[in-house]
Amino acid sequence: MGTNTWDIDVSHSAIQFHVRHMVISKVHGRFARWSGAIQLDTADLTRSSVAVRIDAASVDTQVADRDAHLKSPDFLDAAKYPEITYTSKRVEKAGDGYRVIGDLSIHGVTREVVLDAEFAGTGKDPWGNERAGFAAKTSIDRKDFGLKWNAALETGGVLVGEKVEISIELEAVKKAAAAPAAA
Repeated sequence: MGTNTWDIDVSHSAIQFHVRHMVISKVHGRFARWSGAIQLDTADLTRSSVAVRIDAASVDTQVADRDAHLKSPDFLDAAKYPEITYTSKRVEKAGDGYRVIGDLSIHGVTREVVLDAEFAGTGKDPWGNERAGFAAKTSIDRKDFGLKWNAALETGGVLVGEKVEISIELEAVKKAAAAPAAA
């Protein structure tokens, strides 16, 4: 079978996150602009890989002032570090799912991050395109990426949690084979 390129269909996919706010609740957000591709071997998923590029300035928590703060040098510093990237290094079978081990780069810092992933399978859409579905999740400590801003609360604790939960839903479309060059 071999490996084929599948483009991530961002209109049917999402990269979302949540982080504790004031210890008692969670703030949810997403990235609105991003792209990526999967090198997929449907016969042996451990031979697959993924690469994603995220526009850091597209962070969206549905609150303009908070989004502006997240884009500022206090957090993502999107002007200086416009992209967040994830590039897998290997895929391992893990029970019923998979572990995708790769390099996550945020704010000029690259760290190895493991995604716990599920493969939902493949199918044909009404227009004959072959599609594949995936879900993945992980958590990171934002301080590991130099995102250290915080404010102490009078009641104890801090304004913004350090653990960031990330969830990913991906739908990918198999690229058509290139037509052979005319002789």
